Amino acid sequence: MASRPAEEFISVVMPVHNALPHLDDAVSSILDQTHRNFEFVIYDDGSTDGSTQRLRDWAKRDARIKLHEGEHKLGPVGSSATVVEKSTGAIVARMDADDISDPRRLEFELEALQASPRAGLVGTVFDVIDDQGRRIRSPDFWKVRRKSAFLPFAHGSVMFRRDPFERVGGYRVGCDYWEDQDLIPRMAGVSEILVLPLALYRVRQWTRPRRPDADETHVENAVDLMYRCLARIEQRRSYDDLLAEHKQGRVDPRVFVSTGSRMLWAGGRPSMLRRVLKRAKLRLDLPSASTLIWVAWASVSPGSLRAFLRLLLRIRNNRSRDLLTVTGALRWSPGGAASPALAPELRGAPLDLVRRADSR
Repeated sequence: MASRPAEEFISVVMPVHNALPHLDDAVSSILDQTHRNFEFVIYDDGSTDGSTQRLRDWAKRDARIKLHEGEHKLGPVGSSATVVEKSTGAIVARMDADDISDPRRLEFELEALQASPRAGLVGTVFDVIDDQGRRIRSPDFWKVRRKSAFLPFAHGSVMFRRDPFERVGGYRVGCDYWEDQDLIPRMAGVSEILVLPLALYRVRQWTRPRRPDADETHVENAVDLMYRCLARIEQRRSYDDLLAEHKQGRVDPRVFVSTGSRMLWAGGRPSMLRRVLKRAKLRLDLPSASTLIWVAWASVSPGSLRAFLRLLLRIRNNRSRDLLTVTGALRWSPGGAASPALAPELRGAPLDLVRRADSR
């Protein structure tokens, strides 16, 4: 498809750390976008698996790629902040290094932002794929309407205006592994947040963690901090004091469902019971009970747990089937239900291609 005459320039940014063997799919999915007027800024965060050389090869083949190589590993927040700093566009699109973007993702997201001047960011619902690129989970349409501070879209799917991003201070230290959950509610305080109920993005779940060198305890503490901060967001309270803590000890039981879900959906068998008993703050309450059931079920019969969760997803999505007729953006706010945005429908949205209804 040819570019439209007044096509706006944007920056696509992608931090990379040890992204093989899926790096090529991620890069090519951006280079093959219908929207062509962009720079593709990539920051290699100290890769050791051959990703650096692969990125050098890509940069030689396409002049839109601007590759920056870090001498020291910065981690999730540092690399995310750095790659945005090195970009130049007034509109920035995020990409993650082992995921895949639909060819019309940038086009549709840009249309949504242009039609809504008060909007600072737009994201999309997403499919989940496995190591081989096969779809293993359909989009969580129901989360678009859920009253929760949890984002209904993937971090890698977002496109945002630089001005509100910089006004709230961008990515913040202390929010490793949930930097999007910290950033976007803050951006919601100065601009509108939009979500497209179109599966324009595919998140890859595979048994190897995205950052295999990450310390297990550090990740668990980070996810625990996320849950505590999101509780403050839903109470409309600041959580800046929590970011200054260096908490040790036991963590929210839900941490283990969150960290184990990646392996479960990738086809693995999360064996976490010992870890839960050692580190979870277990009580006589629903989060503790549901975590223990989830962990035990995942250890004994991960396949049946996946089948149950797919059935539960289908039931929840059926309650939001009206979203299948929506071809425009919805406004989203932390803790509030999504509502129609004051924006026209996307032009010529091929719903049969980008809205992958659950067939499982």
